[in-house]
Amino acid sequence: MRHSTRRALATGAFTLSAAVLLAGCSGGGTPTGGGDPEAGELTPVKLQLQWLPQAQFAGYFAAIDQGYFEEEGLEVEIIPSGGDIVPQDALANGDVDFAIAWVPKVLGSIEAGANLTDIAQIFQRSGTLQVSWADSGIESVADFEGKTIGSWGFGNEWEIFAAMAAEGLDSTTVQIITQDFNMNAFLQGDIDAAQAMTYNEYAQLLETTNPDTGELYQPEDFNVISYQDTVGAMLQDAIWADTARLESDEEYADTAVAFLKAVVKGWMFARDNPEDAAEITLANGSAWGPSHELWMMNEINKLIWPSPDGIGIIDEAAWQQTVDGALEAVNETGAHLITEEPPPSAWSNEYIQQALDELEADGVDLTGDGFTPIEVELQEGGN
Repeated sequence: MRHSTRRALATGAFTLSAAVLLAGCSGGGTPTGGGDPEAGELTPVKLQLQWLPQAQFAGYFAAIDQGYFEEEGLEVEIIPSGGDIVPQDALANGDVDFAIAWVPKVLGSIEAGANLTDIAQIFQRSGTLQVSWADSGIESVADFEGKTIGSWGFGNEWEIFAAMAAEGLDSTTVQIITQDFNMNAFLQGDIDAAQAMTYNEYAQLLETTNPDTGELYQPEDFNVISYQDTVGAMLQDAIWADTARLESDEEYADTAVAFLKAVVKGWMFARDNPEDAAEITLANGSAWGPSHELWMMNEINKLIWPSPDGIGIIDEAAWQQTVDGALEAVNETGAHLITEEPPPSAWSNEYIQQALDELEADGVDLTGDGFTPIEVELQEGGN
């Protein structure tokens, strides 16, 4: 596979409704290219999410809700994870047709033998933060020395280790401890600096009452390190496809292009209608409150837009930075995420470029150059 541009949480338990998650598709099946929607012939496609339904995945739910998949001849089933399913494993095992996963996580799987290709880099920027108290003295990664740094693990920690490696720090100088997918340990004083996403855990802090003031915490109460501003920044949510199928099955490759066209339209809808997009994800099973969900939608849009080369195009420099960080980073056990460069087939702009070329003919805004985020006021508990 060439790198071609030629072709155009705090975790909570809740029940997901199959009627909500499915676009009328109850079976699996192998995509055979976009069907004929006018004739009622739709190609079934399974998409594996990296996590539970929430605005992080709004573009995919919007593509169902707005009929974009159906317009492309597809009937898409969205499968949530919640941590019990590893997206790239589900794809490599043939259980699904496409998967959403962070690039460094999949790089590890590729080195272990998975044959997968990043066909669209939806998130152009890293949303990972390390948050400490304003009086902690932790203002940069260099200040991690001698501190207790929280991380979720499960492949989410590699930006931390890559940034530490650039500062000459490792587990002998920094204590890395596992935190839950919430900010409780940080608020209780067990962690000096907690891992957080701009769109989730950081919002959890800002929707929590400060016991000293009786008011919600404010941004000035915290020091925030954005990994996007460090050499540890890594590419996150991407759409992955089966490499062998792309190379051997023309109908699957055609389905990939049709799928990407609908996804792009879904994310454009979320960009231009953030309130509606947040409502769609709430209706599809998100457990967050409405202000938290809208905050998430707004922050997700910031990670995608603007996309100067077109939404989904993989920036080679950002890809290489992710690879270099994965090669340099050493975790608390002394292990590297990967030990050699991934194969050229690990990414391709061929399919997303074809999708963008076909959409460009409709005169739509594929770069979001004029994107402006909205203002979101968080409420206590995200309500």
